[in-house]
Amino acid sequence: MFTCVGRRVELIRAFRRAGKALNLSLKIHGADGSRLAPALHRVDKAHLVPSISRGGYTDALVEIVERNGIDLLIPLIDTELTHIAESAHRFREVGCRALISSQEVVRICRDKLATARVLKDSGIDTPRTWSWDAALKRPRHHFPLFLKPRYGSAAMGNYTVRSLRELQTFGRCVPDAIVQEFVDGSEHTLDVYTGFDGRVRCVVPRKRLEVRTGEVSKALVVKDPRIMATGRTVAEALGACRGVVTVQCMVTPQGLIRVIEINPRFGGGVPLSIHAGADFPKWILAEQAGIRLRIEADAFRDDVAMLRYDESVFVRDASKQTESTKPTEG
Repeated sequence: MFTCVGRRVELIRAFRRAGKALNLSLKIHGADGSRLAPALHRVDKAHLVPSISRGGYTDALVEIVERNGIDLLIPLIDTELTHIAESAHRFREVGCRALISSQEVVRICRDKLATARVLKDSGIDTPRTWSWDAALKRPRHHFPLFLKPRYGSAAMGNYTVRSLRELQTFGRCVPDAIVQEFVDGSEHTLDVYTGFDGRVRCVVPRKRLEVRTGEVSKALVVKDPRIMATGRTVAEALGACRGVVTVQCMVTPQGLIRVIEINPRFGGGVPLSIHAGADFPKWILAEQAGIRLRIEADAFRDDVAMLRYDESVFVRDASKQTESTKPTEG
């Protein structure tokens, strides 16, 4: 079952193809806070759950899992990760594996100040990072700087600030703001597959060419050994990663690779990596089914691009699809 399934139709299709390739009888469930989530209409069984912020979210998931005999749970958005990591034992008790990193890894990745500290302590290049209050107290500022929420996601509340006045103004508007060095260069997202045992098997770098509403809309696979090694180093420094971990970094004009963020979940642009040959769904389903597959670390194609476009899901009797909770992201 995919939780907060939102718009992840491409990912569902990829899992269906993988199940067919492995000759598995696969039943895909989807859960979301809105009946109008497009991907809910592309799963075998859809479930409406409470909004994460209202309470009762994890209880509802555990009940659905137990009632339907679901054996694998895959969370898809940042705001639910802490809840599911903390309750991984509850899913195990009803016979379901939650494909999620450890509570400590999730805590570090959700907290961007903690992320910066861990990266720095591990000797991984990352922009200097301060709390907003600490940044304001610095005797000198080298603008531009980058301001964002400490616990944010989907690029919401992210700003490039070019003066002290902007730093003061935007910091008051963004909850729990942090401030980072501004890093010029090309942004790359790395899909790091760590399997169920936390061992890094494959790293696929995707260069962002265009972003729309916080999610990549155009991207290019770049099989660069240095960038791939960075993804491996980050996952190994975190430890206890599970499944796919998304690492974001900037490659500067001078060739530096500076890690800016980590999300322990499937990234929105992961269909590109899957299409290029890093078949994460197949590898995950094989591990779950006890099928041994050989995974080559660089078994994906270079120079493959993803150019996204809009596609519609049409629903009959739509007026009956009354929303009882706030739509989730994804």
